[in-house]
Amino acid sequence: MRIIYIDIDTLNPSHLGCYGYNRNTSPNIDSVAKKGVRFENYYCSNAPCLPSRAALVSGMFGIHNGCVGHGNEAAEKKVNFKERGFRNPDDENNLFNVFRKCGMHTTSISTFAERHSAWWFNSGFHEMYNNGTCGQESGEEVEPLAIDWLKRNKDRDNWFLHFHLWDPHTSIRVPESYPNPFKDEELDPWYTQELLDKHMNCVGPHSCREISGLNDIQDPQHPRQKPKATTMKELKEVIDSYDTGISYADYIVGHILDLLKEQGIYEETAIIISSDHGENVGELGIYQEHGSADQATCHIPLIFKLPEGAENVVAKNLYYNVDLAPTMADLLGVEPYHKWDGESYSNVLKTGEETEGREFIVVSQMSHIAQRAVRYKDWIYIRSYHDGFHLFDDEMLFDLKNDPHEEFDIKDSNPDVIEKCRALLGKWTEDQLATSDFREDPLRTVMHEGGPFHARNCDLPPYLDRLRKTGRASQADELEKKFLVKNINREYV
Repeated sequence: MRIIYIDIDTLNPSHLGCYGYNRNTSPNIDSVAKKGVRFENYYCSNAPCLPSRAALVSGMFGIHNGCVGHGNEAAEKKVNFKERGFRNPDDENNLFNVFRKCGMHTTSISTFAERHSAWWFNSGFHEMYNNGTCGQESGEEVEPLAIDWLKRNKDRDNWFLHFHLWDPHTSIRVPESYPNPFKDEELDPWYTQELLDKHMNCVGPHSCREISGLNDIQDPQHPRQKPKATTMKELKEVIDSYDTGISYADYIVGHILDLLKEQGIYEETAIIISSDHGENVGELGIYQEHGSADQATCHIPLIFKLPEGAENVVAKNLYYNVDLAPTMADLLGVEPYHKWDGESYSNVLKTGEETEGREFIVVSQMSHIAQRAVRYKDWIYIRSYHDGFHLFDDEMLFDLKNDPHEEFDIKDSNPDVIEKCRALLGKWTEDQLATSDFREDPLRTVMHEGGPFHARNCDLPPYLDRLRKTGRASQADELEKKFLVKNINREYV
């Protein structure tokens, strides 16, 4: 079998045509969905970039592999030294080694490992191509590597290729030669003046007045990355830039698909299209960042085309990215690793009949914010342990069926749902720690380190001054009281 995994960074599925978006951002990705299975409720167990791929590759939740953040101890996978022999068994039994174990030649075209010093990501690959940009390179820099590899291996069978694109990731780096396809198109109806007026009072990194982080300074090196959205015109520019990043990635995907068809191997090649995490593009008042444990950040696309598999099927049950390792082991006849947390969904890929899935899932974010969330039925319950300076309530509840963009926190009117989700989260945490190689919950590690890595690197006092100068004095007072006066996480100052 030939397998290509197209790994498009920072891809919010609600901005893809095959997931119902009103703009034509993804015609090539959509064409693969028609030939395979599209997963409606697929989530990264841990967000953002580094924790998500640590979970994907290890097949283990962050609470088990230890990697839940972007810096300090929480950015490293933990090693069970009692089991660590000449080689680390967790790496020897990771996702990519599944392909090697069944005799496949494995290749990765990605800068991810160097970007995060996550060299375990390379375990299982025969070949690794890294153009040395340390991540976020524009697609035209890596597309030639993929095209060249496919041409050189056109007569080879039994290979796995991982191809990584960064284009939707902030800062948007799509080349200026690629025009904005949405210049004359309307925004999704969700984006209204009323919504923007509400978001103008939001605070925290990447709110609409500070999309650059904690300011509205334009980066001259990345003119397509807009620094603020304080008018509907500016808001359209922000959404256009993100959608253009998706469109450009899809444009490159089209070139890959065209080559496979030209070589006569498209039908017999398994194609997987997914992402490490989504993106907040207004949800929770956050723009162009993936810094929460909400639907926008943790809900990711999965489109999976198998040769002679199910076609034009939508899988609606709940799945994690850690499910990919046991699924591939199942499909390829490889013995699953006993420490994997995932479950195979191979049946729906082969037959279109959905016999797999879960009652609920738990997702986490501990790089920008310290949060865990429970997706249960149509609800998403979010528990914040450190809100990353956004002034979120400790608990939030959203009805995703009627409020897919998480505008209305309805916890007060649904106490029974809150209690159910609290119980699910508590039981899940207990169960995971009971089966862990390590005694401490990595959430506690993050909080003992002083809070989420990116929040620790925020210079809060100047931001409080900015808030007071921009009509948000009451929010500044609340932040000051919460993080400075009460001496919470004094490391920040």
